[in-house]
Amino acid sequence: MIDSADIDSGCYSVTDGEIAAINLGSARRRSWERLARDPAAPGVAELIVEQEQMAAQFLGDLGALERLEALAMHLDRVDAMSARTALVRAQVASTTHCFAEARIYLPQATERGAPAEALDRLTLSIDQACGTQLDALLEARRSMAAKSRSLEDLVPLAALLADLREFDEADATYRRALQGYRDVSPFAVAWVCFQLGVLWGELVDEPRASRAAEWYRRALALLPSYVKARVHLAEIHASCERPDEAESLLLPALASGDPEVRWRLADAMAMQGRLAEAGQHLAAARSGFELLLEQHLLAFADHGAEFYAGSGNDAARALDLARTNVANRPTLRAYEQAYAIAVDAGEADAAIELLAAATQRWGGSAVFRRSPLATCCIDSTS
Repeated sequence: MIDSADIDSGCYSVTDGEIAAINLGSARRRSWERLARDPAAPGVAELIVEQEQMAAQFLGDLGALERLEALAMHLDRVDAMSARTALVRAQVASTTHCFAEARIYLPQATERGAPAEALDRLTLSIDQACGTQLDALLEARRSMAAKSRSLEDLVPLAALLADLREFDEADATYRRALQGYRDVSPFAVAWVCFQLGVLWGELVDEPRASRAAEWYRRALALLPSYVKARVHLAEIHASCERPDEAESLLLPALASGDPEVRWRLADAMAMQGRLAEAGQHLAAARSGFELLLEQHLLAFADHGAEFYAGSGNDAARALDLARTNVANRPTLRAYEQAYAIAVDAGEADAAIELLAAATQRWGGSAVFRRSPLATCCIDSTS
């Protein structure tokens, strides 16, 4: 169990992160071999979903999404009408942000007798990702966290509180998740540290770069192969005029194939005047994003919009992707991103339309009053 002194010091008694990453890869391959030997083996497909999600989330292995879709198609061939197949189909669709598709499979899984707890958790996850029924969702998240006091329930609650702009309570809840953790796997602890970095580096009204950087460093100390933590910490280094440190962080992550690594590396090299190298990495980032958007548009629409609004230098493409993201998951943050991109692109009509839609959907909520959109006003005649 992690106590408050451990949280403050950043000393956590967990398995070495490099060993844990190797073990995850080995376990993932064994699970696929078991499925090949016995397609009906209970629990194996569900375990593969969990392992592939971890490979994508922590190791930047975006090929995991292709493997998950292959798993879903395999189950359709060998066990089409089972509860397991419907549940896995819903999980895979949710992982790739195809939330409407996931909602189609949920009642099928229910009718076929899928475990109620798994269905409830997935439904809550989809509702949270889409910004749906937040009052009821918050009540459910609080109830689950109060009963279990487990990291598994406290982290989604903290993320929801952050979405609701309750930043101090979100921070306290993440810390409770760390304090109550009793396992030795570094993945969960690194995940919480990363989320705290995002909270203080990106979500709060006045970002605190040094505080965020400390949490990202802790995530990387626990799990050196955590690609997203490397990317986010590199962004902070670059913003603090330390592009050489950003580059050092990013180079070990190139093998992951995540195009955001190439993007941020291009930015760091450009800051150092190495324009030819920067151009090569930027071109590779653009190709990587386009491939991902072709294969998994909904999963990467927001990241693609951020890229094209920035170094990708294509305002029209950025706005199109931001609109796609809003249509798929009309959260307040999705509207904020799309609105900001429209304004920066000089697309006043699009900005007015997005602001009106955001106000209609979110205007009656308390969280909207804390949003930058609440004070926005565009003169349509200008």
